[in-house]
Amino acid sequence: MQNRRSFFERLTGAVRLDEDTERMGEEQSNLKSPLAKTNPFENSEEEAQLTVDVYQTPSEIIIKAMVAGVKPDDLDVLITRDSVTIRGKRSEDRTVSNDEYFHRELYWGSFARTINLPEEIEVDGAEALEKHGMLVLHLPKLDKNRQAKLRVKGN
Repeated sequence: MQNRRSFFERLTGAVRLDEDTERMGEEQSNLKSPLAKTNPFENSEEEAQLTVDVYQTPSEIIIKAMVAGVKPDDLDVLITRDSVTIRGKRSEDRTVSNDEYFHRELYWGSFARTINLPEEIEVDGAEALEKHGMLVLHLPKLDKNRQAKLRVKGN
């Protein structure tokens, strides 16, 4: 059974120790990197897992994710009261052929991440902002103590 590489491993080109031993032998027999001829993520059907930071303030939950190289139109953010799913695709410009690469580590392709939230949020008040490759979601917490007085109407 083949081990799946994490998004971080794909993104940075990091390898596990057992893979590192195999690669050392390959790299010594080839002056170019073994990644030079093929991109291991190219034409991959599986989605990578997006890395995120999630934290809270007294009034909201904030999610940050690096989405550099992804157009805002290529991002889907789906929210419910208790979860958020971020899905997108990083498309590669095909201006360089595979034979011209010496080394390839950048991840190209689909990614997704579903985050279960620690508290319910107010879906209608949520905001998504992208600036300099950083996606920031502001999710206002649902105020369970909020009360409203209803007026009773008579016929």
